[in-house]
Amino acid sequence: MGLMDFIKKQFIDVIQWTEDGDGTLAWRFPMADMEIQNGGVLIVRESQVAIFVNEGQVADVFGPGTHKLSTQTLPLLTNLKNWDKLFQSPFKSDVYFFSTRQQVDQRWGTPQPVTIRDQDFGAIRLRAFGNYAFRVADARRFHTEISGTRERYAVGDLEGQLRGLVLQNISNAIAASGVPFLDLAARQQGLAEALSAQLAPEFARLGLQLEALTVQNISLPEDLQKVLDQKIGIGMVGQNMGQFMQYQTAQAIPKLAEGVGQGGGVAGDAMGLGAGVALGQVLAQNLSAGLAGAAAPAAPAGVKPEEVMATLEKLADLKTKGILTAEEFDAKKTELLKKLV
Repeated sequence: MGLMDFIKKQFIDVIQWTEDGDGTLAWRFPMADMEIQNGGVLIVRESQVAIFVNEGQVADVFGPGTHKLSTQTLPLLTNLKNWDKLFQSPFKSDVYFFSTRQQVDQRWGTPQPVTIRDQDFGAIRLRAFGNYAFRVADARRFHTEISGTRERYAVGDLEGQLRGLVLQNISNAIAASGVPFLDLAARQQGLAEALSAQLAPEFARLGLQLEALTVQNISLPEDLQKVLDQKIGIGMVGQNMGQFMQYQTAQAIPKLAEGVGQGGGVAGDAMGLGAGVALGQVLAQNLSAGLAGAAAPAAPAGVKPEEVMATLEKLADLKTKGILTAEEFDAKKTELLKKLV
């Protein structure tokens, strides 16, 4: 190298990295044609690690602090370069910084339900989501396994891989916990711990450390949830199935009458004028008496609502033609409604 080339060459006195806060995990110091001055200073801040790489091989690793670069602080690199003990010449080596602070609130979730075997329901499909936090724990391993020689490596470049690890292990974690689905909501902490235990070695192989993991929700797909809700409802009714059916009928008949009234016709008008409401009131009174524990006499054989409506329609037609009076129609209507209870 000529004298002018030597003069033009730039030397680096201070090597440091101020994180930009955008989720960068690894950053290569821009060397270009510059060389590191003998006696230069390396500044590694808290939550950082720096490594020197010479010809593709990790030479030295530096933790937080201010380091003066010399043969004493770069023993391995000095040996690789075969420099003399005075170490007078400038040198060039790739320098990488790594952020070791926690990367928090990383989201995970099941894009599709996962199938597990449950003690109560057999094979079921579950959805789950939560978050996790991790950090770079082994910069050397992370460099050789993940980030390599890239100028910058961000959390976003890695999140797909990590989310896949979580989803890959969640089925095994639920199975290992031995907790039925109906108890999982109350045992989410235990499930998170079981999942963390399975994921820890997977993260370590990448040079990472899993700091925390939460399971925020576990649910069934909508169609299965409806089936479960029905099963729970029947279980809550227990031995009072008759009362439950009365309640369901009292709720349904007024709506049915309203729909018929909107559809037109004489019978529909009659039902809309009060048949549905009256029926609902009668059934509600009967339900109240049953819930209060009152002893009810044996009821006559029930009549289907469709038959009542058909009869009412015929009676309404007779009323319209003048064959029945309004009082006769109302009396017959009341008698028919009583047969339903």
